[in-house]
Amino acid sequence: MRWWLISLMVVIAMVSSAEGKAAGRTFYVSLEGNDAWSGTKAGPNRGVTDGPFATIQRARDAVRALKAAGAPKAPVTVYLRGGNHFLAEPLELTAEDSGAEGTPVTYAAYRGEKPVLSAGRKIKGWKPVTVEGRKLWAASVPEAKEGWFFHQLWVNGERSTRARHPNRGYLNVQEVLDVTPQTEWSTGQTRFRFKKGDIRAWPTAEDAEVVAMCRWVDSHLPITAVDEKERLVSFGKRSVFVLEPGDPYYVEHALELLDTPGEWYLDRRAGTLYYMPVEGEDMEKAEVIAPALSRVLLLNGKPEAGQFVEHLRFRGLTFSHAEWYFPKDAGVEWFNPEVGGFGQAAIGVPGTVAGEGVRQCIWEKCAVAHTGTYALQLGRGCQNNRLTGCDLYDLGAGGVKIGETAVRKEAAEQAHNNTLENCHIHDGGLIFHSAIGVWIGQSYDNRVAGCHIHDFYYSGFSVGWTWGYGETLARGNIIENNHVHHIGVRSNGDGPILSDMGGIYTLGMQPGTVVRGNVFHDIAGIRYGGWGIYFDEGSTHIVAENNIVYRTTHGGFHQHYGKENTVRNNIFAFGRDQQIQATRPEPHTRFIFENNIVYWREGATIAGGIGDYHFSFDRNLYWKEDGGDIRFGDLFWEEWQAKGLDKNSVKADPLFRDVSKDDFTLKPGSPALKLGFKPIKKK
Repeated sequence: MRWWLISLMVVIAMVSSAEGKAAGRTFYVSLEGNDAWSGTKAGPNRGVTDGPFATIQRARDAVRALKAAGAPKAPVTVYLRGGNHFLAEPLELTAEDSGAEGTPVTYAAYRGEKPVLSAGRKIKGWKPVTVEGRKLWAASVPEAKEGWFFHQLWVNGERSTRARHPNRGYLNVQEVLDVTPQTEWSTGQTRFRFKKGDIRAWPTAEDAEVVAMCRWVDSHLPITAVDEKERLVSFGKRSVFVLEPGDPYYVEHALELLDTPGEWYLDRRAGTLYYMPVEGEDMEKAEVIAPALSRVLLLNGKPEAGQFVEHLRFRGLTFSHAEWYFPKDAGVEWFNPEVGGFGQAAIGVPGTVAGEGVRQCIWEKCAVAHTGTYALQLGRGCQNNRLTGCDLYDLGAGGVKIGETAVRKEAAEQAHNNTLENCHIHDGGLIFHSAIGVWIGQSYDNRVAGCHIHDFYYSGFSVGWTWGYGETLARGNIIENNHVHHIGVRSNGDGPILSDMGGIYTLGMQPGTVVRGNVFHDIAGIRYGGWGIYFDEGSTHIVAENNIVYRTTHGGFHQHYGKENTVRNNIFAFGRDQQIQATRPEPHTRFIFENNIVYWREGATIAGGIGDYHFSFDRNLYWKEDGGDIRFGDLFWEEWQAKGLDKNSVKADPLFRDVSKDDFTLKPGSPALKLGFKPIKKK
């Protein structure tokens, strides 16, 4: 046992009879600290002989020693002082670090300060250089020659761009080779033909990657060869799915592409990092951070053994600068090292904060920012945890993952009853473009409420992970009063680059799952599938009510196939191609569509496989702004009603207060109210 731990245990034993004193229950961590000190003072004493700890791991060990001397009779708090606390390894907490009900262990920001737990390293020693006429700055990174090869860089707290072509927008695949009519769409390829001049045989081309988007996924494809004459680019990995002509892509990380302020390139052979500053940056004073670890905080319980990480609280902390990028020994879900991506949702990318067997833990007013992964991952056996008032942003992947892809049989290993409330989850998918704002897999009775989710290239929510009517744990999930927007297309106009997405996307049978009181808007797919509420394969027994959905490319509501879903008292407005879509006919009631308002100015009313009429429509209000004919597929209004549909529905102006300002409040006298529509207030 280390000498300082023995000494600390002696001190704790001496004061254990005086539990009313705070000294034994409060520790401090500071950049001015020393791990040989007691950690019981917020700053160094006058003689600089005692004060706070230097590392959070040392504080964790002090809490362990406190517990070893006897269960604390009062809460234990570790305060972190402000600044970047660079970690040599992720902070790992296990069952022995747990608090107890009534006496939790809290890791919190010191009052008025902003501590950052960082998985990165500072890069210093910048010098001006000229490379082929370009004025750049360079820093020595000798560790790059030994394997430290990173894909992100932050300068003065801002994400910088890996040298990229084109600088804005996307190129398009010209021709796909090695594909026959018998080729499965889910089989990728290792080359394609590009348009003349789009890719060059740059001297550093083999340091570069193509990031190609197809269907609903992104593929990260390291370049192995460029044949300019034949216009062929070849890769060391295959794409996730078969690429198609016209698919968007870009090239990144060749020195020759470093031509715009804010871009960088890492020469791993020479161990040199190059950067082109933006206006006003002084590289001699700039804080430059590169990621060095894949996680910041690991909570490792063993639910199969009944060992849980419990009753921990994290308040006011920021977790930053992690990176995960296809390591060969990844050991994550849906990972194939020969493929440059994941089949959906960037599912194998872990969280900067990740846990298994975590129960009754709280994150309050924390941030996960400037990172290359999902922000938070609550996996196997994570139950009754809460994330409240947190800010998750500048994310390489998505926001929060709850549950797993596997259906766990043992109750202790199932994830359930977790809560996200009043969180801001935004500006994600910056590396793994198909990542989700909030992903809930094989998990039940979770609640996401009052969250603001925006600026992702793929779906805002994804709930469920069973395709069709097979076994699932997804049920009873409540998604309510959230604001979800700029999904697929970002608020800066970038995108869409992916297809088959929704403000909320669901899979499988989910009795008790409710989507209510949400606002979904500005959702776009590139080829197809920019829907607001999207019930995909096998979605069953889900209720969508009191939602407002507007400005979608492919419709406010879409059900691919499923059973007996209920869509009621929603407003669907301004779908571009259609307002409603129902794709696969099935020999059962597909969904019930009642008491909704459908309002549009272009596109069809409804599209898809609707000829079986295995759904119910009634007491809805429809209005096309120009007052033109309303048709349901090939049927006019009267023909549609003759099929027994919308018998008590009307065609009438709903009298919204001001749709030009996205105000869908109903004016007094609205005909929708006579149909029983209950007014929806934006939260």
